Amino acid sequence: MLVYSLKRILWLIPIIICLSFIIFALMELAPGNIVDGMITENMTQEDIAALRAQFDLDRPMLYRFGKYMLGLFQGDLGRSQITNLPVWYEFMSRFPKTLQLALAALVIGVSLSVPLGIFAAKRAGTIWDNATTVFSIVALSMPGFWLGLLIMYWLAYHVKIFPAGYDGSVRSFVLPAVTTAFVMIGTVTRQTRSSMLEVMRQDYLRTARAKGASERQVTTQHALRNAWIPIVTTIGTILGHTLAGSVVVEAVYSWPGVGRLTVDAVSRRDVPMITGCVILTSIIYVVVLLLVDIVYALIDPRIKAQFLSHKRKRRRVA
Repeated sequence: MLVYSLKRILWLIPIIICLSFIIFALMELAPGNIVDGMITENMTQEDIAALRAQFDLDRPMLYRFGKYMLGLFQGDLGRSQITNLPVWYEFMSRFPKTLQLALAALVIGVSLSVPLGIFAAKRAGTIWDNATTVFSIVALSMPGFWLGLLIMYWLAYHVKIFPAGYDGSVRSFVLPAVTTAFVMIGTVTRQTRSSMLEVMRQDYLRTARAKGASERQVTTQHALRNAWIPIVTTIGTILGHTLAGSVVVEAVYSWPGVGRLTVDAVSRRDVPMITGCVILTSIIYVVVLLLVDIVYALIDPRIKAQFLSHKRKRRRVA
């Protein structure tokens, strides 16, 4: 397991290099740069040229990319060209808010979607199963910005229960958490239903019932336990996306998270901030997927046995 984890982490190096180059290339092709927002009417052409030289805009893109990568390999993510603060500091000051939003969405989504998927699977082909399927499809089909604006209109402007944007209170946390969880509910519900339907056709469930196990024990201890792998995969993938920054939700509700930080950096053409945010979110995403793989071994003893058998074989060869 340790060797597998190290391999996954080492694969981050070429991924980070490729992502950084793509960001620099895209920002080079995009119209405008960081200097455009700093030019005033009183500036002369010499002042503008000096300002461009300050940000190395008078040099080729490959020079700026190489300079950034040299600092990155020394552990420096650079400084924001707007605030002149370290990218690491800016990112970590926003990440707790994104983590808070992601964990709340995870709790709400899993606590509703997994029971709902089991409910639909146990009543496959009935009107309740069809209603659950329709609900999950609607949840998957709704764009995040449209759902966020709809919830904001009814609960913030019409009913006036919650604030429309972030104001530092606990009440302002409810709407973005529910909006983020809604997409997770649709995806995880469909995956839970599909996995449970596949498992419920197995012979060992009939054997468990024949031995006198209750229907609740058959569902939770036998069926759900063997259906967890694809469900955990889906949950981990969605959690990784959410931790990487729910850009749409954070923009709609003015949530001060990583996603909004990245969007603001793109609009201001702050290349070091954009690159640093993408690199850190990529690392977080890979770490989350790695933890999901580790959870596999805890859920399914067969996967743990495979890792142990490979380890024993290596020891015998040595």
